[in-house]
Amino acid sequence: MEGDRLEPAVTIKNIERELICPACKELFTHPLILPCQHSICHKCVKEILFFTLEDSFTDLGSESSSQSSPRIRIHSPSLDRIDRVNRSGWKRNSLTPKTTIFPCPGCRHDVDLGERGINGLFRNFTLETIVERYRQAARAATAIMCDACKPPPQESTKSCMDCSASYCNECFKIHHPWGTVKAQHEYVGPTTNFRPKILMCPEHEMERVNMYCEICRRPVCHLCKLGGSHANHRVTTMSTAYKTLKCNGERAKEEASNNFDKLFEVLEERRSAALRAIEASKNLRLEKLQTQIEEYQGLLENNGLVGYAQEVLKETDQSCFVQTAKQLHVRIQKATESLKSFRPAAQTSFEDYVVDITKQEEVLGDLSFYSSGLDVPEINEEKSRMYNKALICWEHIVKEDSADTYILEYRKLNREEENATWQEIEACSKSKVISDLENNSSYAFRVRGYKGSICSPWSREVILHTPAAPVFSFLFDDKCGFNSERLMLNPRRTSVESRAGFPLLLGAERIQVGCYTTLDYIIGDTGITKGKHFWAFHVESYSYLVKVGVASNTKLQEWLHNPRDVTSPRYEQDSGHDSGSEDTCFDSSQPFTLITLGMNKFFIPKAPTAPKDSANRILPMPSCIGICLDCDRGKVGFYDADHMKCLYERQVDCSGTMYPAFALMGSAGIHLEEAITAKYLEYQDDM
Repeated sequence: MEGDRLEPAVTIKNIERELICPACKELFTHPLILPCQHSICHKCVKEILFFTLEDSFTDLGSESSSQSSPRIRIHSPSLDRIDRVNRSGWKRNSLTPKTTIFPCPGCRHDVDLGERGINGLFRNFTLETIVERYRQAARAATAIMCDACKPPPQESTKSCMDCSASYCNECFKIHHPWGTVKAQHEYVGPTTNFRPKILMCPEHEMERVNMYCEICRRPVCHLCKLGGSHANHRVTTMSTAYKTLKCNGERAKEEASNNFDKLFEVLEERRSAALRAIEASKNLRLEKLQTQIEEYQGLLENNGLVGYAQEVLKETDQSCFVQTAKQLHVRIQKATESLKSFRPAAQTSFEDYVVDITKQEEVLGDLSFYSSGLDVPEINEEKSRMYNKALICWEHIVKEDSADTYILEYRKLNREEENATWQEIEACSKSKVISDLENNSSYAFRVRGYKGSICSPWSREVILHTPAAPVFSFLFDDKCGFNSERLMLNPRRTSVESRAGFPLLLGAERIQVGCYTTLDYIIGDTGITKGKHFWAFHVESYSYLVKVGVASNTKLQEWLHNPRDVTSPRYEQDSGHDSGSEDTCFDSSQPFTLITLGMNKFFIPKAPTAPKDSANRILPMPSCIGICLDCDRGKVGFYDADHMKCLYERQVDCSGTMYPAFALMGSAGIHLEEAITAKYLEYQDDM
């Protein structure tokens, strides 16, 4: 209630601030609208014009006059404004300037009134009316006076909503006589807020709105529904819409409360069932233990063994005592052994009755407002990548841009922790880069969309694998043994293509039998001496023959200075050597390893004991190929980098400096995998 009493005062204070002239700091009097859309009193404009023009004239002509003038100047014009005044054609001897420039008291920007001057400004009647209302309200305080009384007016007691006027009791009877149409007018307590009684349709000005469009969420008339823009829309009555819109919040609270009540009922039911089970088990165990107690008490007391033994001890005849003592000793020994092997008839621990609520706590933690209208995002596995970082991309299958923000969650999958905690990260776009993931690990990802406080269900979980080792960055070396006649690098040195060109044709022209073609080698510009490293690349599908792997600095000299003819008679198919078998003619400790790719195939090198049939050694070429070099263990592995699956691994001598090595023949192309960075993500968003 206190807030209601304070509200009018705050409103009047806010209005008063808007009704004060920025020049004279008083209520507006005949306000004029300046070109900058600020308002100023008519008299204030004239004064500012006078002072500004005089200041400009004084600054241009005589400084001594300004010193002797007793008037305090409001604002000194800037040099550029004086220059504009001069250029406007104003003459010192003219009484009325053609163009007038002065600073607006509200925004301090220069205002040019043009040749018409003040006569070109519009009068702000709306502001003038508001000021007048404010003056009247201030004079009458909070009282609303009768609009029909002769002066002096009486305080009103009623306000007619149809007449939009306030009346005292006498005037109301005079203007609303009994038995007339005006007697049926709607009246309320004294007020100045006369809203229109009938809301008219903005599209059909003569029709009143009487329906509510549920699609557009706005009132409409019957013409809008019959043949207008709402003809095919679902509409309802105004009363129904009023009740629905006004009760939406209460209905939502009621539904939420009912849903939580259902959860409480389920929890209470499970709680009661668990307590009943524990109580039943306890009673059953007590019964078994009580029976066991009675049984052993009978053994000790009710069977008479103790009393019988005491009587035997009273026997004085030695032969009779010896005969009875042996039998008694056996019975006592059996009774004692039964006591030594005593085990409770029921388990005393209730550890089997511990309730595990870990999964339920996780589910309840995700409890939120779900909306059937919010589309569930789906992670796009083709666009998502795992390399030096993780790039996760998602999209909406049904509705585009149905969410404002997203929550991306991920967790590491391992055998040690079956229920690893989800880590979450917020995203404002449909992709996110995640850093600091462990190498050689599998991660599960899921995403949900949010629109305000409403969220969608979680997407389907997607499992991606990180590289087997930290990512090794390098570029193609354009100096060491690079053959610029047959190899072509892009400016960034991340892609290489082989081109045969005229040298190969000229060489083939001199050959009479067969075709002798060499491999063109290229290496990375950075070497490796220790540790475990991983890099990936793409081989163009049109490539005829490509070899990829690693090589030591000692072997590179032989490659680059003594190229070998891979299609010489020694390597013809009839000789028993295929495109991938040359790797096997060296032992497993050689300082290089290359595998063969080509014609969309991945050729696993032939082992000495492998069968002659090569079908099981030929695999489809992955779209992205990875190499993992472990210098510490002396091993190199070749991976399907899309799924981080090792296709082939072998030993390699890492005693020297190892370089990523590539060889191309014929038409072929290799592209290094691009590292994932924030700029890469921005580029993807632009695409």
